[in-house]
Amino acid sequence: MIKRIIKTDRLMTTILIRLMVGMVFVSEGIQKFLFPDLRGAGRFEGIGLPHPEFLGSFVGFFEVLSGLLILLGLLTRLAAIPLVIIMCVAIFTTKLPMLADEGFWYMLHASRTDYAMLLGSVFLLIRGGGAYSFDARLSRQ
Repeated sequence: MIKRIIKTDRLMTTILIRLMVGMVFVSEGIQKFLFPDLRGAGRFEGIGLPHPEFLGSFVGFFEVLSGLLILLGLLTRLAAIPLVIIMCVAIFTTKLPMLADEGFWYMLHASRTDYAMLLGSVFLLIRGGGAYSFDARLSRQ
């Protein structure tokens, strides 16, 4: 089971996707704790999600933890799963209402980071951590 989780391709360029996804999620997760009214519980309350205080910390924790694991390339596929879920929820709760209220082009502009993070996370879920990852080192042993 663990071999399937850490299995990865040998592409050297995967580190670029890992750096992009990992750094953005670590940063966003930390901001949920530093600025809870703007990025965490306050934002979740504003879009009508239940238990915003819990959700703010919960999502922030998984963004930081998963982002760090992805930066290290450790358990990359496993770490990508919560990030895919987080991005799907973000798109459905914030961008689809924006589509209805503001229109197609406004929604596309506002969702560019969301789609980049979703697709980057899906890429890592499919391909793994790449050549320069702890997953690659562990799978060789």
